[in-house]
Amino acid sequence: FLVGDTRRIIREAAKKSCFICCKMGASITCCEMGCDRSFHLPCAPNGECVTQYFGAYRSFCWEHRPQQALQPRPNQHNTCTICLHTVEDRISYKTMACPACQDARFHRQCIQRLALHAGIAFRCPCCLNQEPFMMQMLTMGIRPSKRPPSWESDEEVRPSDQRHSRCDAATCLCPGGREHVEVDGPWQLWLCSSCAAEGTHQHCSSLGDSTYSWECNTC
Repeated sequence: FLVGDTRRIIREAAKKSCFICCKMGASITCCEMGCDRSFHLPCAPNGECVTQYFGAYRSFCWEHRPQQALQPRPNQHNTCTICLHTVEDRISYKTMACPACQDARFHRQCIQRLALHAGIAFRCPCCLNQEPFMMQMLTMGIRPSKRPPSWESDEEVRPSDQRHSRCDAATCLCPGGREHVEVDGPWQLWLCSSCAAEGTHQHCSSLGDSTYSWECNTC
């Protein structure tokens, strides 16, 4: 953008209210013709909005966002292929599936983390399909990294050995200390979605249940 265009966009955003948090300064507007819903990018997950990080970088509100055209399978185990925790029994904003094998189910926040860690090697964690899978994930608003996989930064270290395992919040509130981690709840450990080199307990950084990614201050 030219300087004049940037200033104009800032002035226009200052007049728009985010339909999610109701505060002013919403710079993103749904691309659906006739829809005037605007929102802040950080508010998008809470409002179940989708931003596509490719091509024209289009954004959509909850009503007009793209949907996966997959039918639920009666015999499908309702567990996330990545974290192995329970997922919804239907495809939704929070629960996604692989368009190739249609067997893999995963939480949106889990597949987003995988996309950032896997980088250029991002593919279905179940059938390992890459092309149709990648295109569908991009369409559904998953933001991949263009870097090599995070676990290739040190060939002698396996991915499982690289996982950060302590809370790095300025003030850790966990009674068990920074090293104490639980699978769910306030003491669940969140890793930075960009570098995975720092972590925080959910409660220590006031992360809500609807949050699907967290970035450290460095990133």
